[in-house]
Amino acid sequence: MAVLASPSSRSVCWSHSSSPSSSSPPSMSSSIGVSDGRRGSKLRIVSGGLTLKGKNRTSREVLVSGTTREAWSGRDGQGKGKKKGGGGGGAAGAMMCSAEGMGRRLERGQVGRAAVAIPERTKVLVLLAVVMCLCNADRVVMSVAVVPLASRYGWSSSFLGIVQSSFLWGYLISSVAGGALADRYGGKRVMACGAAVWSLATFLTPWAANHSTAMLLAVRALFGLAEGVAFPSMSTLLFRWFPSSERASAVGISMAGFHLGNVISFLASPIILSSIGINGAFAFFAAIGFIWLAAWTLGITNDPRDSPRISQAELQLIRAGKMDLKMENSQLPPLRYLLSKLPAWSCILANVANNWGYFVLLSWMPVYFKTVYNVNLKQAAWFSAVPWGVMALSGYIAGASSDFMIKSGCRITSVRKLMQSIGFIGPAVSLLCLRYAQTPTAAAVLMTIALSLSSFSQAGYFLNIQDIAPKYAGFLHGITNSAGTLAAIISTIGTGYFVQWLGSFQAFLTLTAALYFGTTVFYNLHATAEQVFF
Repeated sequence: MAVLASPSSRSVCWSHSSSPSSSSPPSMSSSIGVSDGRRGSKLRIVSGGLTLKGKNRTSREVLVSGTTREAWSGRDGQGKGKKKGGGGGGAAGAMMCSAEGMGRRLERGQVGRAAVAIPERTKVLVLLAVVMCLCNADRVVMSVAVVPLASRYGWSSSFLGIVQSSFLWGYLISSVAGGALADRYGGKRVMACGAAVWSLATFLTPWAANHSTAMLLAVRALFGLAEGVAFPSMSTLLFRWFPSSERASAVGISMAGFHLGNVISFLASPIILSSIGINGAFAFFAAIGFIWLAAWTLGITNDPRDSPRISQAELQLIRAGKMDLKMENSQLPPLRYLLSKLPAWSCILANVANNWGYFVLLSWMPVYFKTVYNVNLKQAAWFSAVPWGVMALSGYIAGASSDFMIKSGCRITSVRKLMQSIGFIGPAVSLLCLRYAQTPTAAAVLMTIALSLSSFSQAGYFLNIQDIAPKYAGFLHGITNSAGTLAAIISTIGTGYFVQWLGSFQAFLTLTAALYFGTTVFYNLHATAEQVFF
C-alpha cells in the first residue's frame, strides 16, 4: 500500500499496486497516485483499473463501470511509491480523487439503470408474438362470424366452403413473394405492410359481404395475400435479432402467440358478436392491428445494428458468429439452385407433413367427435379447443429445451433432428392409438398429445431453414410454406373424400401417421444445421 501526497495541497489518494517497478508489466490499481505535474500526462479512467506505463509517461486507468473518462496528471511517469510533486501535483491529486468518487457514483447509477433495462430483442419478440396472435385471431373471427353471415345472406353450405377457402388463394401465392421481399427489404417493413393490409381487409369484410359475393371473395383473398408474408418475415427477423442459442425459445414464444390467437378469438368473437354485432367484431380486431402497427413502426428496426437504443453488449451477443454483411438488397438465388440440395428438401417435406397433419386436426376435429362419439357441437368445440392452448405451452418448452441443449454443447444438427423426430413420431403414434380410444375424453387426450408434440417441429425444420440459408431464410421459408399450404388444402379436402369412400376417419389418420414416419426418416438422413446456401 502506498500513499501519494502533494505537499502544496495535502490531497491524498490511495493506490494498490502489485509492482513498484516502472519496467514491470501493467499493474492493477484501485485508485491513482500523482506524479510530477510540470507537463500534463493524460490520465484515462476506464474499466478494469489497469495502469499502463509508456516510455516517457504513464496512462493510469481506473474503473468507471464500462465507460471512459480522461483527466490530466503529471508528465514523466516515474511517480511510484512516495513521490513529491511540484505545484501542479496537488490539483492533479484532487482531480484524481474526485474522479474516483465520480466513477463510483457512475457505477452505482449504471447498475441501477441496468437492473430495469429491457433488452431490445425482448421488445422485438413481444411485438412479434402479438402480431402472430392477431394473424391467427383475424382468421378465426371469420370462422365464427360466417354462421350469422350465412343466415343473413342465405349462403349455401357449398358456398360457405368457398368463402372459407378464399383465404388460402392469396396465402398460397404470397408466401414466396413475402419471403423474397423480407430478405431484400427487411422483415420489419414487410410485416408492417402485411399487418396493415390484412387489418384493412378484416375491417372491410362485412362491407364486402353486404356489397356482393364477388367483392367478399376478393377481400378474403386479399386478406390471405397479406397474411402470407407473416411467417417468412418472422423467420427473417428472429434470425437477425437473436443469437443461435436463444432462437428456438424466441420461435416458441412467437408461435405460442400464434396458437393463442385461436383460443382468444374463439372465446372473444362470440361475445363481441352478441354485444356489438358482426361489423363491430371485425372492426375490433382491425383496430388492434392498427394500434400494433403504430408500436411496431416506432419501436424496432430491421437489424439490431441500426437500433439507436441497443447496448453494445447486447449487440455483440446477437452478432456472435454471424455474417458481417447486412442482408438487405441481396440478390435472390435461382429457384433451381435452392431445390438442388437435399437439406432444403428435408425442410420442404417437413413443412408438408406438418401442415398436412395440423390442418387435418384443425378442420376435422369437431366433425370427428360428432361423428365417432356422437357428442353435441358445443362439447365437440370444447374438446377441439383444448389442444391449441396446450400447444402454445409445449412449443415454448420445445424451444427452451433446444436452446438449453445447444448451450450445453450439443451439436446443433443433432438437436434439430431430435426435436423434429419428437415433433413427428409423437403425433404419428398418438393418431394410431386413436383407434383404441373408447371415450371422447380419451380421444381428446390423444389429440392433445399429438398437437402438443407436433409443436416440437418449431425447434426442428422451422429453425433449420435459417441454419442452411441465413441470407435467403425468408425466401426459402416462403417456398416451404407454399408447399405446406398446398398440402393443407389437399389434406383438408382429402379427409372428406376418404371418410365418404371408406366410412371411417381412422384410415386417413393412419395415412397421416405414415406420412409423419416417412418424413422423419428422410429428415434424419439429409438434414443439417451447417450453412448450405451462401
